[in-house]
Order: sequence, then C-alpha cells, then structure tokens
Amino acid sequence: MTDNRQNDNAAWRAAQQWRARVQQTRPRQGAGGLRLLFTWLLFGAMLIIGTLLGLFFLVIGWAMLPFLRHRMKKRAEQVRASQAQYAGGSADHDSGAHTSDTHPAKRSQRVLDGEYEVRSKES
Repeated sequence: MTDNRQNDNAAWRAAQQWRARVQQTRPRQGAGGLRLLFTWLLFGAMLIIGTLLGLFFLVIGWAMLPFLRHRMKKRAEQVRASQAQYAGGSADHDSGAHTSDTHPAKRSQRVLDGEYEVRSKES
C-alpha cells in the first residue's frame, strides 16, 4: 500500500528522477584521482612560471634603476637651472653676486635663494 502511494505522489517521483540524474552525473572515481593529479601539477607549474616571471621583471627593474637615477638627476639639474634664471640670477653664483649689489630689486629675489644679511641696529 505504501508503494502505491509513493508511486502516485508527484513529489516522490520528482525526487527519484533527481536522484537518478545525480547518479548519472557523478564523476567516476578512477578519473577523479587522475584529474586531481593533473590539476595539481598544472597549478604547481603555473606557480613556478609566475614566480620566475616575477623574478625576471624584478631583476630587469633593478637593472634599470641606474639609468632612471641618471635621467632624474639630469632633470633636477634642468629644473634648478630654470629656477635660478627665473629668480633673476644665473646658475653661476659669482656673476649673480655682482648683480645683486648693483640692483636692490634683484637682491630681494636673491633672499629667497638663501642669502641673508644681518643688519646692525642703528640707534
């Protein structure tokens, strides 16, 4: 009697069909172990290749540092020279000293460059 009720029940039949589909789609045990081994080997190979690529780019970066430093040093010299010309002086400090004595307006600009005078107090 319980078999007739279970066969007539739509939910029971759906569960049985679902169980049959799961049994069909379940992977075979022999292929699962072999697939797992190949997956781990592939993953390990990718890790090794990624590490080697990272080390390669690290060494390339270290090799490029002196060239980059030289380039930035040249750029800093250009910026300093252009700022010195903009301030009214030149990159040569000896020629700038003569002009600051003759022109008081340029003397105030030279103060920004770090030349300060100590004035005596007049009573």
